[in-house]
Amino acid sequence: MRRLLWSFVGLASGVLALDQVAKVWVSAVMRLHETRPVITGFLSLTLVHNTGAAFGILAGERSPLRTWFFLLVSFLAIGVVLWLLRQLRPEQKTEAAALSLILGGALGNVIDRVRFGKVIDFIDVYFRTYHWPAFNVADAAISVGVLVLFWRLIGHKGKPTG
Repeated sequence: MRRLLWSFVGLASGVLALDQVAKVWVSAVMRLHETRPVITGFLSLTLVHNTGAAFGILAGERSPLRTWFFLLVSFLAIGVVLWLLRQLRPEQKTEAAALSLILGGALGNVIDRVRFGKVIDFIDVYFRTYHWPAFNVADAAISVGVLVLFWRLIGHKGKPTG
């Protein structure tokens, strides 16, 4: 069980490292709001700073408490994820991996909020004139983790998983 726990710590750490390295690289090679096409008509790198929550929610708010609120919510979420990880049975490897993705992503965005008071986003997915809100590696890991947990919850309805 201990080896399995370390593999999930490694997954969360890997997400965190990849997220931070990507943000440092993009910030070093691009100017704010600069766009570089990756797949024309679908994917670009566009450096933006998100002062809001996920997908820019509350980004326009000017309250000095905004960053502290987001940090508090993030730390609560990290605490819940750690608590959930401790509650899992050894055979719940998929759920542990999903929670590890969420943990690594949450930590990546918390580091940005603590260092800069905002989150660095750069992945711009679009079709014609419709753009999904810019996101980063941490956001992608959180989204995948949540989708996997949702799939396991709906698909297995309490059955033991592996």
